[in-house]
Amino acid sequence: MRQFVIDELSFLEHDNLDNYLKRTVKQGSMDDVFWLELPQDLLGPTQLEHDDCGPFYFSILLDKTEIRIEFLVRSSRNIRCSCIDWATPEQREFLLDFIDTMIKEEYIMV
Repeated sequence: MRQFVIDELSFLEHDNLDNYLKRTVKQGSMDDVFWLELPQDLLGPTQLEHDDCGPFYFSILLDKTEIRIEFLVRSSRNIRCSCIDWATPEQREFLLDFIDTMIKEEYIMV
């Protein structure tokens, strides 16, 4: 899986990230799973054609000692569909900007 991982989180860093994610993104149905919605203007051609599959998200998993953010754009309604794909360069830039902001605002030592 292509993903961005920050490991060796302290208890305080985990708590800061948990609070940040709860304030800024959608919480998943399971604890420690979050969904970063992809803006409409960044959707790829296939994703734009699959309006019924949206909204589209990046998944974020926050464990006790690490956070993992996938580079796979997922559908909120389908598990398997051609609109689920790896992030385009523009989508990846959006995700990396989110990560940079989160790290800076929550004082995560990387």
